[in-house]
Amino acid sequence: MDLPSDAAGLHEVVAGVYAWIQPDGTWWVNNAGAVTGRDGTVIVDTCATERRTRRFLGAVAAATGGAPVRMAVNTHQHGDHAYGNSLLPEETVIFGHIAMREALLADPIIDGCPPMWAPVPDWGKVSRRPPSVVFETELTVFAGERRVELRHPGHTAHTPGDVVVWLPEERVLFAGDLVFNGLTPLVLMGSLEGALRSLDWVAGFEPEHVVPGHGPRADAGDLPGVLAAHERYYRFVLDVARQGLANGLPPLAAAQEADLGEFAAWADAERLVLNLHRAYADAAGAEVDLVTALVDAMTWNGGPLPTSV
Repeated sequence: MDLPSDAAGLHEVVAGVYAWIQPDGTWWVNNAGAVTGRDGTVIVDTCATERRTRRFLGAVAAATGGAPVRMAVNTHQHGDHAYGNSLLPEETVIFGHIAMREALLADPIIDGCPPMWAPVPDWGKVSRRPPSVVFETELTVFAGERRVELRHPGHTAHTPGDVVVWLPEERVLFAGDLVFNGLTPLVLMGSLEGALRSLDWVAGFEPEHVVPGHGPRADAGDLPGVLAAHERYYRFVLDVARQGLANGLPPLAAAQEADLGEFAAWADAERLVLNLHRAYADAAGAEVDLVTALVDAMTWNGGPLPTSV
């Protein structure tokens, strides 16, 4: 199953800067973007499937008069933001954090998605294509005269290799999955404490326009509320984890006893289980068992995790 062609759309945020917004932003359905300049376009993330990525790139080409895609950047390793890399022109230079490159090279899901989601996504004709230029802290590229800054928060947050794309003149921030607007954030491969720290870091840019990794765009007036909701959610997860550990409960049982409260209406609520697995692992100084975490999330959900890809 795929969303109808008119469900996703390319929106001009400011002149020559575009956000590709894909409703409803749930599992495997991301946002992406494009920044154009005199000498071509910089793509910000691709999409999970061949069909979605081709639709995105086609919309960008139409909006820019077919300007060459000279560069691209991945905000992090997850397939909804990176599997479509192989559909970029061969000459496109892809940038990313060094940890993101390593994680994409090791990602097994691109080779065949396990039946932990339903319907099981059909990636189409995509192949593993990691960034060919990597960095650790920050890097600046230019689209013509337009300055495009690639920044890492300096710590693990959503993942170890998170990157935001910041346009200081236009005050546009592509936040990747440091921001989920209106749906449940995910830190299974990251850090709850790091995700909390990243909120002040994001706010510190003082952007006028924010393109989140998932969910609708946020403008300057919306951002404080969006970030405050993230903070409440992360602290809620940490509180549930502390109580669960004190009571000797495993993550699934702790999640089953928890009252989601204001977060019950957010899509992908089963991510509570995954985020608790992260909190428990961090408390123990251990690695997360991803398979066990996903199986527990399926148990909480009463079946495979829903996706529209």
